[in-house]
Amino acid sequence: MPGKIAQRLDELGIVLPKPAAPAANYTPFVISGNQVFISGQVPVGPNGIEWQGKCGAEFSVAEGQQAARLCALNLLAQLQAACDGDLDRVRGCLRIEGFVNATADFRDHPAVINGASDLIVEVLGQVGVHSRFAVGCGSLPLGVAVEVGGIFSIGN
Repeated sequence: MPGKIAQRLDELGIVLPKPAAPAANYTPFVISGNQVFISGQVPVGPNGIEWQGKCGAEFSVAEGQQAARLCALNLLAQLQAACDGDLDRVRGCLRIEGFVNATADFRDHPAVINGASDLIVEVLGQVGVHSRFAVGCGSLPLGVAVEVGGIFSIGN
């Protein structure tokens, strides 16, 4: 029988992607005790890298939110891998770390990262409520609009 989170994903019509392999000399996640530290995830979709450009130039806040949501889907895929396929092991989302590739005058970084935060809570429910930061950057790897990392608490 599928777990509670798997059922929730099904209800939402969400299929998590295959976790991406690291693109350099790092690991996608590290487990220390009951915490999982997930490396920054970029907006990789079924056709590869998506959302390349800057919020405030090529992308609106709403489009940035879509990019952040895609990053969060990849984040959840890495979390699922860290939990040996069972997201019901997640006890809490401790922090979401959001980076927004933006123009110098862009001021809506938190609104963009809401795309990731909203998805995490939508999928995980109350255990998905988290602390976070949302900062602007002059550039991000591969020219993507958003990168999202996270720290989660898990149990057996």
